[in-house]
Amino acid sequence: MERVPVLVVGGGYAGLSAATLLAWREVPVTLVERRPGTSVQPKAFGVGPRAVELLRPVPGIEEELTGLWAGIGDGMRIAIARDLADPEPHLITDGEHAYLADLTPAAPVGVPQADVERVLRVKAEELGADLRFSTELVSLEQDGDGVTALIRGKDGDSLVRADYVVAADGHHSPVRRALGVPTSGHGTLSRMCSIMFDADLSDLVREREVTLWYLRNETFTGVLVTGAGAGAHVLGVHQAEDEGPFPVERCAELVRLATGRPGLDVRILDRATFGIAHELAGTYRAGRVFLAGDAAHTMPPTGGQGGSTALQDGADLAWRLWLVITGQAGPAFLDTYDAERRPIGTLTADAQLAELGARMPPAARIGYPERQTDPLHALLGHRYHSTAILDEPGDDGSILEDPRQAGGRPGSRAPHVVLDWDGQRISTIDLFGPGFVLMAAKRGRQAWMEAGRLVKERLGVRLTRLPVDDELLDVEGCFEQRYGVRGGGAVLVRPDGYVAWRSPEAVADPAGTLERVLRQILSRPISGTAPAVITRG
Repeated sequence: MERVPVLVVGGGYAGLSAATLLAWREVPVTLVERRPGTSVQPKAFGVGPRAVELLRPVPGIEEELTGLWAGIGDGMRIAIARDLADPEPHLITDGEHAYLADLTPAAPVGVPQADVERVLRVKAEELGADLRFSTELVSLEQDGDGVTALIRGKDGDSLVRADYVVAADGHHSPVRRALGVPTSGHGTLSRMCSIMFDADLSDLVREREVTLWYLRNETFTGVLVTGAGAGAHVLGVHQAEDEGPFPVERCAELVRLATGRPGLDVRILDRATFGIAHELAGTYRAGRVFLAGDAAHTMPPTGGQGGSTALQDGADLAWRLWLVITGQAGPAFLDTYDAERRPIGTLTADAQLAELGARMPPAARIGYPERQTDPLHALLGHRYHSTAILDEPGDDGSILEDPRQAGGRPGSRAPHVVLDWDGQRISTIDLFGPGFVLMAAKRGRQAWMEAGRLVKERLGVRLTRLPVDDELLDVEGCFEQRYGVRGGGAVLVRPDGYVAWRSPEAVADPAGTLERVLRQILSRPISGTAPAVITRG
C-alpha cells in the first residue's frame, strides 16, 4: 500500500493549487484526476489579485501568468449587448485596474483556466508532486489515523493510505456525496453549451481585446469571450434542460448570430455542455477530508470569482496542512479552514447569483438577490474569524471590509506597504508565504525581534522576524499607521498574508506574550516547550 501525507482528488483549479503549494513546501502529495489531462476548454477566465498573491511565492508562476496576459490589452472589459456588432453596448466595466496598484503588487491576469491549469501542472511536477491523470478515486474509508483510498488507473487498482484528503472533484463531487455532506442553495439553474471556435474577429474586436460580452437577443442568451482578433474564441449559449449537445452546424450558426456576421468563416474547435448551479456544502471538513473548489461551493460564472475562489481554497489548505503535518500546529488547527473559508465561499456564490440575475435575466427562474457586494471589497476585502485569528475588543465580526480602510486589524489581509530592502523596492506582500512573519515598529523593534528569536526556538515554528526601518526601510513612512502599531507594538502575519494578531503598543513581556499568542493560534497546548520536527525551514 502506498503512503502519502496528502491525497488530492481532482486536477482543476483547487486541486492543482493545493498540489503545487504543498509540493513547494516539500510536503509529499499525490493528485488523481479522471480526465487524461488538464482542461481543453478555456472555462473560467481571469485570475483575481488575491489568488495571484497566494500563488506568487512559488518561483516563476506569476511571471508565466503575466507573460500569457502581456500584450492582450489593458484589462478585461465587460459589456451587455445584442451581438458583437452592437454599436451601443452597455459597458459594465472598462477593465482598468489602476486603483489596485495602491493595494497590492499583484495584478489580476485575464488568462483562461486551461492556460492556468497547464502552468500549475508543470510547476507542481517540477516541484515533485505526483500527478496521475486518467486515474479516478473509486472509494475511501477513513479512521482516526488516516484515510485509505482505492484508486483506479491505467495499470489497474491500488490502495493509497493518506493522512489527509483534499476533495476537489467538482460540482457533483463523488467524495462529498459518499461522505454524506449536506448541501444548500438553488441547485442547477440552467444548462449551457460552450462552443470553442476559430474565426477572425479583428474588425469587431478593434481596441476591445479580451472582452466578455453578455448577449441578449431573440434567439438566445449567452456569453462570448473574444480573443485578440484572429484565433480562438468561446461562446456559451443557454440550453433547454432536455437539449443534447448542439451539432456542429448549429454551433456555427450560433456563432454567426452572436458576432452579428452572417457570412463569418467559422471553424468549430470543441463543444461541451455544463450546468450553471448555486450549491453550497454544509461543511468544508468531514474528518480528514476537506472540500475545495466546486465541491465546496458551486456558483454561477457571472462575476468571475469562481475560479479565483477555488484557487484560494487550494492554496489555503496547503499552508494549513503543512503546519499540521510538520508539527508546527495541532490537529484542531485544521478546523479553521471551514470556519474561515465557508463564509467567504457562501458570500461569493450569493454575489455571483445576484450578478446572474442582473446580467442574464432571461435565464432566471427564481427570485435572485440584489447586488450588494462592492467589487473591490470582494476582491481584497474578505475578513476571517476563527481560533487562528485573535480578534481585538470591539470587533464587529464582519466578513467584508473596504481594503483601503482595513488598518491591519486581525482577520484582515495585511496591507500593502512599499519597503526598501538593500536598495530594492518591495511590498510587504512579498514577505508572506513561507511561514509566519513578525514585523515590529521602530520604537519596539529590538525587544520584539529578540522575543521572536526565543519563541521560534521554543516552538519550532517557521517565523521570520523583520524590523521595519532597520533592515527594511519604510519608504512612504506609513507602516505604523497602516498596521496600527504606532506605540512600539508588533504584528504577526500568517503564511496566507492575513493578520493573525497585533499588539499596538509595547508590552512588558514580549516573549511570553508572543508564545501564548502562537500557541493559541496554532491550537497547541499552552504548557510545554518541546520543539516540533519541521521538514522545511
